[in-house]
Amino acid sequence: MCQISAVLERDDSRETIMEGVTGLEVTDEGVSLTTFFEDPKLVPDVTIARIDFLGGAVVLVPREQAQGE
Repeated sequence: MCQISAVLERDDSRETIMEGVTGLEVTDEGVSLTTFFEDPKLVPDVTIARIDFLGGAVVLVPREQAQGE
């Protein structure tokens, strides 16, 4: 089974939001993350920038940052 970490990139910083992510859903509000043993967590106003399958990370960025690129 492959589990992944969710990382938020903002400006020049990286913050791990959740480890062991087993599910991810993009919603109008942001990105909802789930794991086996924690309640789902909504990360508001973000979008997926990229997924690093080899590194085991999904990289999220603020929507306004993604739109400015």
